[in-house]
This record gives sequence, structure tokens and C-alpha cells, in this order.
Amino acid sequence: MLEIITFSTLNGVLYGMVLFMLASGLTLIFSMMGVLNFAHASFYMLGAYFGFEISRRIGFWPALIVAPILVGIVGALVERFGLRRVHKFGHVPELLFTFGLAFVIEEVVQMIWGKLPVDYRVPPSLDFTAFRLFDTTYPAYKMFMLAIAIGMFVALLVVLNKTRVGLIIQASLTHPNTVAMLGHDVPTIFMAVFGAGSALAGLAGVIAGPAFVTQPAMAALLGPILFVVIVVGGLGSLGGAFAASLLIGLVQTFAVAINGSLADIFGASAADWFGDLGTVTVAQIAPIIPYFLLVLVLIIKPTGLFGTRET
Repeated sequence: MLEIITFSTLNGVLYGMVLFMLASGLTLIFSMMGVLNFAHASFYMLGAYFGFEISRRIGFWPALIVAPILVGIVGALVERFGLRRVHKFGHVPELLFTFGLAFVIEEVVQMIWGKLPVDYRVPPSLDFTAFRLFDTTYPAYKMFMLAIAIGMFVALLVVLNKTRVGLIIQASLTHPNTVAMLGHDVPTIFMAVFGAGSALAGLAGVIAGPAFVTQPAMAALLGPILFVVIVVGGLGSLGGAFAASLLIGLVQTFAVAINGSLADIFGASAADWFGDLGTVTVAQIAPIIPYFLLVLVLIIKPTGLFGTRET
């Protein structure tokens, strides 16, 4: 039991931090521009594929730097020549644009790399055991992923709260006209923020690609849970995204590890009270638990755990 609790906690924190690496970029974009980017998970997928392609040519460590930059450039171009043109028409055209963009990116990925998973592996320099506990080993690469995610969180907090760039970004959110009159190019700031948010998603893809399966469906698998994270944490709240990511990561990981059902608690009478639902295990309903949590949060506190923005 202690072994299950320990490794479920480690895996839950790791999964939560991967979610945060994705949610941080989306939160940054929403905080700045008020845009819910449905294609954000697609930039995560691009990061994984760019990381794979660069890794097989010049190695993983260059890919860790180059791939997020390339994804950021793609994101900046999308904002400059696509999203900026539909922004003036309101939120619905923005949502439709990013929704369609997600399908375009997926189709392009399939045309270039095919529909089957690619052989994106953990680099040899990180392919060893970090520690052994309860006769179970824990990979060093997962600890590396955790360290990068924590570093990203700290760096974002410092940049947004302690630097001149962060002050300009936050001021552009609430007083764009004043920032423009002070001589700052607000449209360029928006483009840079969208590109930076996309680059963060790309970095998550480069790191998560070797640990998970790099395939064209990876964006669709993480996209819905990503929006659960930012809604539960609170739209536009970086701290909320961090807390919600950890919460959902831990809840879902522990749920998968629990093989109990109502029949185990109430015995044979569970069939009389709950019918077939009495035999359904917690592990079987684990995928829907985050969405149930989303519904509860929207009913009880629509702004989320730390939300400061309602629209």
C-alpha cells in the first residue's frame, strides 16, 4: 500500500506538472489577449515532432532549445497573419479560427510524419534509474521533466512580476491605450506573448514526447483536459493553473490505482441499491473524474479556484 501511495504521488505530480507546462502558455495568452486558443495543444504536438526531427539529426539537447523557438515562431506568425485579422470581430471568430487551425496542424503533421507513432526516445544521457524504492525503480528522465516544469513556473513568476517586460505585459492587459501612448507597440507585444505561449507548449512537447507516445492524436488526447485545468484553476491565473494541474494530476493518478467499487464497500447489497454501477471500479471512471470536477467548480465557483477574470 505504501508503495502504491508513494509512486502514485510521484506520477501524479509529474503528470500534473506536464499539464501545467501546457496550461501555463495558454494562461499567459488568455491573460494578455483574452483568447482561448483551441489550437494550443497542437503547438504541443508540433514541439514533440520538431523535437523528434531535430533529435534524430543533431541530438536531444539542441532540440530542447531549437524546437520551442521554432514553435514560438509559428505561433507568432499565426497571431500576426491570422488571429490578429479576426480579433476585431470578437471571441467567436477567434474560437472558430483556432478550432480550425488545430485540424490544419494535425493534417499537416500526418502528411509529413504519417499517422503512426514516431520513434522518439529518451536521450541516452538521461536513460538511467534515478532511485530505487520498494524494489521499484524511478527513471531519471521523469525527474528531469519535473525539474523543467518547476523551473518554468518559477521563471514565469519572476518574469511577470519582477521584470520590466512583465510589467509592460500586465499593463497591456488592463490599459493597452496607455501603454501605446507611452511608446510601446501593443500589437507587437501581443504577437510576442502569443509566440511565447506557443513556445512553452512546444517545450512541453519536446520534453513529454519521449516519455509519452508521439503521434498525431496526442493533441486531441490532452486538449480537453487542458481546458479543464485552466477553468478549474481560474481563467488567467498562473497560480491557479499550477494548483489545478497538480490537483487533477494527483486525483486522476490515484483514481487509476484504485481498483475498488461500491460492491467492495457495501457487499452484495450494492447490486440491489446501485445495479450495474455497483460493480464499476474507481479506475474505470478515472478518465471522467476531472470533467466531473469541472462541472462542480462551474456550479460552485464559476471563476475557478484563483480566477480573477470572468469573461
